[in-house]
Amino acid sequence: MAQHGPHRSDHDDEVHPHCCPCGDESESLAGNDISRRRFLGGAALGGVALTGLSWSMLGATEPEALPSAPPRRALVVKPIFIYSVYTRREAKSWRQWGGIETQSQADEEQKRIARELDQLEKQADFPVRFLPIAAVQRPEEVAAIDDARTADVIVVYAAGNRYAGRKDNCFERIVKFGKDTIFFLRHRSGPLYLWYEILSPRYLRQHTDHLAIDTADFGDVVVDSQDDILWRLRALCGLRNTVGSRILAIGGPAGWGHPRVSKLAKERWNLDIRTVSYDALGKLITEALGDPAAVGRAKRRAADYLKLPKTTLETKLPFVENGFLLDEIFRKLMKQADCRAITINKCMSVIMPLSKTTGCLTLSTLNDDGYLAFCESDFVVIPAGLLLANIAGKPVFLNDPTYPHDGLITLAHCTAPRRMDGVNIEPARIVTHFESDYGAAPKVDMKIGQTVTNVVADFDAQRWLGFSGQIVDTPFLPICRSQIEVKFAADSQTVAERMPGFHWITAYGDHLQELGYAMKKVPIEWDCLG
Repeated sequence: MAQHGPHRSDHDDEVHPHCCPCGDESESLAGNDISRRRFLGGAALGGVALTGLSWSMLGATEPEALPSAPPRRALVVKPIFIYSVYTRREAKSWRQWGGIETQSQADEEQKRIARELDQLEKQADFPVRFLPIAAVQRPEEVAAIDDARTADVIVVYAAGNRYAGRKDNCFERIVKFGKDTIFFLRHRSGPLYLWYEILSPRYLRQHTDHLAIDTADFGDVVVDSQDDILWRLRALCGLRNTVGSRILAIGGPAGWGHPRVSKLAKERWNLDIRTVSYDALGKLITEALGDPAAVGRAKRRAADYLKLPKTTLETKLPFVENGFLLDEIFRKLMKQADCRAITINKCMSVIMPLSKTTGCLTLSTLNDDGYLAFCESDFVVIPAGLLLANIAGKPVFLNDPTYPHDGLITLAHCTAPRRMDGVNIEPARIVTHFESDYGAAPKVDMKIGQTVTNVVADFDAQRWLGFSGQIVDTPFLPICRSQIEVKFAADSQTVAERMPGFHWITAYGDHLQELGYAMKKVPIEWDCLG
């Protein structure tokens, strides 16, 4: 796909110091009909501006404290057990399919469910909270489950329902809560459930040959497997922490080659984008540089960072120290905005003169400490970064892709996290940012042999491509500093033809099924190459 070049200007012969060819300012702002003067003045391209900021105000409550990233919000799950009890009637059909016929059997099943949920909560590598089990037999009992309204997800244990043939049945009442729903059926994990037989023809297909409801589909059904419940909840936890989330955009939102994309991101993901103008940031940096305590903290943190195992300094120390000063400024701005995500627009051409370093190392350290920090304010791919990070519970690597060939692709950027597994520090050389040969950027040597998930977002917020691969090399080519070469099983020509957008998001681990399950809820087409 051909990319539109930047508009001609007096500066077209200059080398623009961007980590990737993200275009000039007129391109980023043209589609929004907003002037550079208004933009830099805090007129909030596509978001609410934070105003009246000062360094003393940001540190007033805890001047010596370094803010920590807030955790992901716990997914709240309501289990609803639907069952029926029967009375024997001579020479008549008196029971439906299933292994639960009496109240005592139903009571035992509730205890089994409670034990399973307790184990799920202990196994979960994401925050989740299970509400008490509600047991119902009749549709009118469903409406009385008040705490279902506070849940994010309902798990229906569909053991029986003698009212299944009625139009007003238990399932229809549960749908009215407006929550994502997972249906759990037993085959061999306990007493067989009635709906193991009839969930597809009677409910999902509504006596037709195709899916006939829009509140659930075949992917929302689990038979026996607790693991299959868990990964679906993991996906929904990631989704709940992404949709409607708040992100701080330094210099406002933008999009690589697609200036309308911040509007699309808000439409699709309901993102709450808060902005800080470059003028406001410059003032904060100047005030922080004049604060001996803040400068001292930055120097100490830089020294501690450089003492980390397998960390080598190959740039000037003040660049690293200024990077940690910028780190503290960003932490306090996110605390002021009550969010854990941040992105920088024009991070190379504008931030460098203000901060006297590059933002590369700063974004890396923020990601290592649990924040979600992205360069370039590219809202084509930032929703993918938010979703994958919120599913995986690990930092993600926003990167520039190259051309896939021979089952291999090179991915690179100057802002890679070092705690890619969420815990351990990878080796890194602290060098300059490549295009400018200035500042501080980590050349992170990610783990050879590590399985990774790659997500590629499209410009129109309609289709994402995804596939897993394995890191086979961490070269040091004359490109952005952190580099991985990823081997994949998909056909290279297929990847080349179907990869949309530009920037990619990469995370340790295989998260393809969770991504696919979450994205159908948005909905965005999930083009998974396995």
